[in-house]
Amino acid sequence: MNVTLITEFLLMGFPDDQVLQRLYAAFFSLVYLVALMGNLLIITLTTIDQHLQTPMYFFLKNLSLIDICYISVTVPKSVMNSLTNSHSISFVGCASQVFLVVFFAGTEFALLLVMSYDRYAAICCPLHYEAIMNRGACVQMVRASWFSGCLYGSIHVGGTFSVHFCGPNIVYQFFCDIPSLLMLACSGEQILEYVFIIISSVFLFVCFTFMVASYIYIVSTVLRIPSSQGRFKTFSTCMPHLTVVTLFLSSGYIAYLGSASKSPSSLNLLMPVFYSLLPPSLNPVIYSLRNRDMKVALGKIFG
Repeated sequence: MNVTLITEFLLMGFPDDQVLQRLYAAFFSLVYLVALMGNLLIITLTTIDQHLQTPMYFFLKNLSLIDICYISVTVPKSVMNSLTNSHSISFVGCASQVFLVVFFAGTEFALLLVMSYDRYAAICCPLHYEAIMNRGACVQMVRASWFSGCLYGSIHVGGTFSVHFCGPNIVYQFFCDIPSLLMLACSGEQILEYVFIIISSVFLFVCFTFMVASYIYIVSTVLRIPSSQGRFKTFSTCMPHLTVVTLFLSSGYIAYLGSASKSPSSLNLLMPVFYSLLPPSLNPVIYSLRNRDMKVALGKIFG
């Protein structure tokens, strides 16, 4: 095998044109600032406002923290590379990006699963809600989410970098993602990571099935409410979470549906934008614009 000893990778996701690179950098910086300010605002509101000390907002605060970390792994590095016209990232830096992206993505999915259970307990078991979602249980669920994300990231970074790399060290992407790196691996050495991907996909599908089942129970419970106003009010508490779940899963599915390319293309750059930029930047908008309590808390600060 023509094994190449690689000490660094070249991230060539942006076009060679300097003007387009500046435009991409400006767009990414704007999205990053919006995501940063929106999620920091949610963390601040859910921390200082006494009316937002419920389990739902405790989970939302952790979701915002995850989104800040998630988008901070890739965007600042890509913007800096574009502005300095330097495309290199060290081998350790690339491995760290893979671990952190998968870590925070896995943690977010686990937390969204916990939040669906919280909505199920609030709507389907209202009399036992405080006993089910007590402070200790909520903390344990969040810890389990972070631990599962860490385990998920460790497995995938181990599977991805257990291979030998053949040929050039050019990654046609604005950060180190697993599909692009597997394209650089020597033929036949990607089997272990493919096995991990299949196993994790099956596990995620099982978790998604539980999430769907919880919403089936929620919908059936909401439909039994006599008044239409009561049905709308109850189901509206689930809409932000349902929207975020749809955005997160659909963006990841769309991104990984398109396979990595060995040549630069607009589609190759656009695909990971869906799952790396959209969820962290839109989650605060979805929760703040559709949530009355968040609007009231925001009004108190700026009132």
